[in-house]
Amino acid sequence: MQRLILAIVGIAVLGTAAPPAPRSIPYPVRTMGTVANVIIVTADSLASAVLARPARATLTRIDSLMTNWTTTSEVARINREAPRGATVVHPEVGTVLEAAIRVWRESDGAFDITVEPLVRLWGFLGGPRRVPSDAEITATFAHVGGHKLRFDATTRRLSFDDEALRIDLGGIAKGYAVDVAAESLRAQGVSDALVDLSGNMMALGNAPGADGWRIGIRDPRDRMPYFARIRIRAEAISTSGQYEQFVAANGKTYGHILDARTGRPAEGLLSVTVVAPSALDSDAWDTPLFVLGPVEAKRVARERVDIAVVLVQPGDAGVDTIWVEEALRDRFVLEPAARELFRVIYY
Repeated sequence: MQRLILAIVGIAVLGTAAPPAPRSIPYPVRTMGTVANVIIVTADSLASAVLARPARATLTRIDSLMTNWTTTSEVARINREAPRGATVVHPEVGTVLEAAIRVWRESDGAFDITVEPLVRLWGFLGGPRRVPSDAEITATFAHVGGHKLRFDATTRRLSFDDEALRIDLGGIAKGYAVDVAAESLRAQGVSDALVDLSGNMMALGNAPGADGWRIGIRDPRDRMPYFARIRIRAEAISTSGQYEQFVAANGKTYGHILDARTGRPAEGLLSVTVVAPSALDSDAWDTPLFVLGPVEAKRVARERVDIAVVLVQPGDAGVDTIWVEEALRDRFVLEPAARELFRVIYY
């Protein structure tokens, strides 16, 4: 009898055990040439895997539409047909095109999806990476320019004025994909999550036991994983830097971010981080701000209320300057290990 009572008591004690605490569970998917993560805060990883599935499928689907790395994507079809005459584009591609043309206008051409021929010339798309001659740059540059696009957003009809013109949505498609994936999570009632596609992120709710999500900003010189962190909540963040892809020749490093107004790599900044309400906007704006350089980028950031920006400018004596927009002052934290390598200025 005594043994039975102890067993019953033991069962009662086990029954009152605390449920497992929520934790961040990543659900990876290979897409857009990298590995994306749909991260859900949950105590039940099995149940949440079902919720992550539509978001992961969304990332794969948008990649199949907008990649320039295959001949079967919608963008590849457009690049074949639009030089010969107007073609109707897929609705989602139309949405991204409309946004890209808007940012092209608002950035005075610093963001330009027609830069594709130049990206191929430098070998950042298709390879091999190399430094082209001035004559090659001049000849290719003649076929670049957003003013050569003809797009009717109502009918979704797109045509090119130049038979050699091509588009590349790589500077905005990741952000759009993150937005749509995050929306699929919201539609299923997920309140706390992070969608991360190669540093293009959208945060929902909070990380476990935290107020929002603390996102690290990569050190553009790779001396440490992150030089600072920014807290975000119900918003997006992305970073653009020359450390991602580059070609080295004759003692100089040429980054992959090309200025469509000159045909050459942009200079003046090491990285740009943008916080915005949508991942499409953060992704779209980090590139033109990089192209514009520190002075113009700060001016644009001040004028726009829809984005908040962190710029890293190369400095002297091994100390780089971090320009942090005033709107981020309370959310920006410099890592202790970075204090001797950076100086922070709020603007």
